[in-house]
Amino acid sequence: MEKEKVLLVATVQSHICQFHLPLIDWLHSQGYEVHVAAKNNLKEKHGLKLETPDKVFEVPFERSPFKKENITAYKMLKKIIEENHYKIIHCNTPMGGILARLIGKKQRKKGTKIIYTAHGFHFFKGAPLKNWIIYYPIEKYFSKFTDSLITINDEDYEIAKNKLKAKHTYLVNGVGVNIQKFSMPIEEKEKQALQKELQIQNDDFVFISIGELNTNKNHIMQIKAMEEVTKKYPNVKLFILGNGTLYEEYTKIIKEKGLENNIKLLGYRSDVNKILQIANATMTTSKREGLPVNVMEAMSAGVPVIATKNRGNAQLIKNKQTGFLVDIDNVEQLINVMYEVIENDEETIKENAKEAIKSYSIEEVMKQLQYIYEKEIEEQK
Repeated sequence: MEKEKVLLVATVQSHICQFHLPLIDWLHSQGYEVHVAAKNNLKEKHGLKLETPDKVFEVPFERSPFKKENITAYKMLKKIIEENHYKIIHCNTPMGGILARLIGKKQRKKGTKIIYTAHGFHFFKGAPLKNWIIYYPIEKYFSKFTDSLITINDEDYEIAKNKLKAKHTYLVNGVGVNIQKFSMPIEEKEKQALQKELQIQNDDFVFISIGELNTNKNHIMQIKAMEEVTKKYPNVKLFILGNGTLYEEYTKIIKEKGLENNIKLLGYRSDVNKILQIANATMTTSKREGLPVNVMEAMSAGVPVIATKNRGNAQLIKNKQTGFLVDIDNVEQLINVMYEVIENDEETIKENAKEAIKSYSIEEVMKQLQYIYEKEIEEQK
């Protein structure tokens, strides 16, 4: 007997790798055949391959809705959906969500359920007006063709529940964090090897920053703060993990400011959990976040977090007992908080953060997703 099929759609395959492998495992355990449709960015970015799904379709999605490549992507995705008769289509990211729901309108009449996870709406309190003009009407229109709309922070949930038209709206605690992986201490030998590789001295104070090098992640704010902080504390180091379009520009700025010994761009790293274990604190200065995995990972590791005030960061760091929030682009405020973290032992924050993040574990999130899937499947009967 042929297995029933579920299709996961996202703009890029790295999104599936980063966020949805536990869901794929659960769907397999329930007897489903799982397909993925996404642009293959794994080989060029990380030299990886998406192996967990039963089938992977390479579809050339582009993030901008105005790119002509999305016309090709639409045609390819339409053919995939029409040929495979999916029980559930679970789409993610704006373009994956738009095209899958556009095509899925007809399939819903045949019984296919459409689930859409919004990993952070582009329209939010304080967002540029153009975001509301462009993205809000699009999401509102396509929400009419959505059986379950999943949001991952309070602000998006309230917007979705009150302004959008999905049949069901849910708040889920993100994509889940592997608490055990990030809380497990590394062996002393591994720690020493990492410190040697990264040229960390015993008296260095180490900040870690994790995220793609782009304008939204806003690492320039950290670089500006480090220029001042290192005058008072020359032994402070910042390791930035991630690739991106601003790599060359940041490299140039760091050199111009004479900070090569204090700021290192490490590129993509697969050992984030181990690097966090040698960090004294982490920083994230992004302008927009849905629910940031890097903050959840740091909190799981018991590493104090300094983060900018946006809806995603504030969802996780709800008070001063679990971390530090600073205004976006307020470099002076960031400098003062960095001084506070350097000068004080934040043991209470470490323990509070580890406790607060438990409800965001993969296990808890999977329970929430299972409930949504089971409810959709029950409605199909």
